[in-house]
Amino acid sequence: MAQDSYMGTAVDFTAPIGEPALLAPDSVQWRVYKNQIALGIGGIAAVLLEFAEPRIRSGVWDHSTYKADPIGRSKRTGLVAMLSCYGPASTARAAIGSVNRLHGKVKGETPGGEKYRAMDPVLLDWVAATASYGFLTAYDRFVHPLSEADKNRFMRDSEAIGREFGARHTPQTIDAFMDMMAALEPRFEPHPIIFEFLDIIQSGRAAPNVPRFLHRAIARASVSLLPDHIRQRLDLGVRFDLTRLDRMALKLAGRLADRRAAPQSPPCQASVRMGLPHDYLYRRKG
Repeated sequence: MAQDSYMGTAVDFTAPIGEPALLAPDSVQWRVYKNQIALGIGGIAAVLLEFAEPRIRSGVWDHSTYKADPIGRSKRTGLVAMLSCYGPASTARAAIGSVNRLHGKVKGETPGGEKYRAMDPVLLDWVAATASYGFLTAYDRFVHPLSEADKNRFMRDSEAIGREFGARHTPQTIDAFMDMMAALEPRFEPHPIIFEFLDIIQSGRAAPNVPRFLHRAIARASVSLLPDHIRQRLDLGVRFDLTRLDRMALKLAGRLADRRAAPQSPPCQASVRMGLPHDYLYRRKG
């Protein structure tokens, strides 16, 4: 039995036997979310795009434990991602409900005097969209290339998860995501918090067992997922350029992770819960 803990409550990905997740085992999400390299790179890229928006940046940084407890915060965020993809639907909805209730208390004012609240539908839509774009693009570039059909299916199916978090309008294609980003881009701005966040990532504090050079490579890879004009707008210059060695190391790590079926991991336990071999997802190509 594989158990983890969220909000002090044990999470079991093996039960109830047969209870489906929010998405089916043959979804592109089940294939992508099993890869920790893709989730790491994509998750950081998503945060960078979120922090570009002043209201989200203030809401997260002023009300988050990330600065004081990057390890704990990273683990909790990762577990919610695993639950949203692989957990029994009832457990996933309960955990996401807890997140939403916490977010419901988050409100304030940016340094520029603009009021914000975490449950603003526009902000929820953007946060859900950046996660989808980040995870999908990281897997495509650093693990295995995905077909356009798979990319669009991933974006469409993301609605099932985004809706639980309160998102109302999720982009159905990568092009639709780019259109959403273009509409928000005039609000984007560079800020010291973005660089402080990247410094935390590169320091390795969030995952101290991983070699530090890999943390630096992951940070640069995350920046590389941003379109060039967004990087320029955020002042993410040449010091964040991905090197050839970075790319080679991350692709090797990503492909190794895609073949490593750890029986106690959420993807394997969820497969067993659904009556499939524990390595079901690792037998699939791509």
